[in-house]
Formats: sequence, structure tokens, C-alpha cells
Amino acid sequence: MQAAVSVTPARIPELLLGLATVRPVFIWGAPGIGKSSLVRAFADSLGLECVSLIGTQLAPEDLIGVPQIRDGRSVFCPPESIARDEPYCLFLDELNAATPDVQKAFYSLILDRRIGGYELPTGSLVIGAGNRATDSALARPIASALVNRLTHIHLEASATDWLTWAAGIGIHPWITDYLTDRPDHLWSKPPRTEEPFSTPRSWHMLSDALHSFGPALDEDTLKIVAHGTLTPAHAVSFCGYAKIVRNEYGIEAIIKGDASWPRRLEDRDLLYYLADAFRGRLVKELPASKERVGAAGRQTAYRAKSLLVQLAEISVEVAQTVIANDADGQPVLPAWFLVEAARDMPRLVEARQ
Repeated sequence: MQAAVSVTPARIPELLLGLATVRPVFIWGAPGIGKSSLVRAFADSLGLECVSLIGTQLAPEDLIGVPQIRDGRSVFCPPESIARDEPYCLFLDELNAATPDVQKAFYSLILDRRIGGYELPTGSLVIGAGNRATDSALARPIASALVNRLTHIHLEASATDWLTWAAGIGIHPWITDYLTDRPDHLWSKPPRTEEPFSTPRSWHMLSDALHSFGPALDEDTLKIVAHGTLTPAHAVSFCGYAKIVRNEYGIEAIIKGDASWPRRLEDRDLLYYLADAFRGRLVKELPASKERVGAAGRQTAYRAKSLLVQLAEISVEVAQTVIANDADGQPVLPAWFLVEAARDMPRLVEARQ
């Protein structure tokens, strides 16, 4: 299902309070962005127990129940997890990953709040959630009859919301500080291959690992856990950031000339991170038009070209990342600066093309 309008996690409680209390709701979103935890937190805020049913783990009889004979007639007895006396929040997680037969078994439960002879207690909520087919996740088409029984909300990751949440539960400070500087690294699109990728959930997992190892965590172990949880490029960048934190080695010292680019092969992750930080600094400080370049801008451009030459002497590949286009092939740095770079550093620009 395509998202016409998306919302951030901070909007979910308000929307669920207005929608889920009157009609069933389905939350769409990529893996690991917090759909399940948001529903559980919402149910808890209302004082309702959250009962989760995982679509991929169900068979139709798990919902309808098994038949019993009563007064010469067969009746279906729904399972204890569903048939409750007190109101609760029924959370149908991975609903669109369930088989068509299981999805059909949900119809009356979702629309009529009833299954067989059992009816959900007054005040109960029904909320579903699932991933999209575009997320390289297990997702089956939902029949139009089921789609039409739900109000649909499309959730997107938000670094601002996540960092606010993270501050209150003790996420490792390296991670909160890093994502404050690089909010675009909170989430990345799921890859088509089987490899880790960055999500709010995977950053939380990495935080747990950092807390678990504590101050004794060495660089090799950090690389293992970072590459085991994050998108590869993000893992390299985070390891470089961690090395800076440990060694107080920053881009500011390099720009001022108080330090030089790291040259050791084992510091290549640090070099990539510093190059990325350098690129971000140039984006902020270099004006888009050359006509608006003042004395400070000319000095910044001159120093930038000098640093690029030094960086290229260590690694043309890393230097190229500073002037590279964005993911859509559009220039990130001002055109006038790239023209000057082409004039002064033809080898670097040729490698970029």
C-alpha cells in the first residue's frame, strides 16, 4: 500500500486515541521503526492490557477456536488469549503477513468485534500493523474487503521523535550524540540482500551491546557489533565517530591545522567519518552562488581545496566522497567550488566521474 500521507511516531498516540477507540486501525511502516512498541505504549497509557497475535504464527483455528458439543450442537470456543471478560487492546501484528485463510478469520473480529459467539468487551480496541511489500519484508496482499474494514495510518521514522524518546530510557550517549549530528542515519531502506540495515530498533540493539560491554569494549569488538546491527556505511561512520570520542580527534582540529588526516590503514573508518564531517561543514559554509562569496568564504574554499589535496594523497576514494553527488545524482557542493576543484585537482574530479 502506498502512503499518501505519513506521520511521525509523536502523532500516533493522538491519532489512535481518536480513531482506535471507535474503529479498527492498521499501522503501516518499515521494519524496526517502532510500530509494535507504540501500540503497546498506547494501550498501557489507557490502562489496557495489550494482547499481541502474530499473523505469521497463526492458523484459522487459533482465532475461531475448536468446536465443542453443547446441548447437542457444536459451538466454537475462541482461545483464552482472545476470549476475555475485561476490555483490552487486541494487537494484530504482521496482519498482512498472515495467510489468506487467517486474514479471512479476522474479518468479523475486526469489523464486528465478534468471533463466533464471543464479542469483545465494551471498551476494547483492535489495532493491526504490518510492513509494506516495498520493504523487502514478508507481506501478502490484503483483500479489498479487509482493507475497507480498517483505517490506515502510514508511519515514518523521525530522528527528532526517536532522540526525545531515547533520552528518557538511557540509550548510550555515543548513539544519541552521533544521531544528533547524523539524523539521516537513523533509518535506511531495507536492502534486497540479506544484510543488516539501520533502524531505530537496530540502534537500540547497538546501544544495549555498548552498555553490556562497557568501557572495556575494544575497537575490533565495536566493529563486529556495529556491522552486525547497522547499514555497512553507517557502521563504518559510527566506528569512526567512536574513535573520535575516545581520542578527542575532530574535524575542527584538522580544519584549523592543529591535526592532520589520519594515515594509518587501521584508521580508515575514522578517515571516512572525518571526510563525511568535512563534507557537511562545506555544505553549511560555502554559499550556493560565487557572487555571494565573501572573504571568509574564499578563505574556506582555499583551505578546503588544500585539505582535499592532502586527503587525496592518502586515499583518492575517500577524498572523492567529499565532492560526490547525492543518491539522486545531484551535486551537493556548490557548482562554482566543483569547477575550481576540477581546475586544481583534475585527478580527483576524474575519479568522481
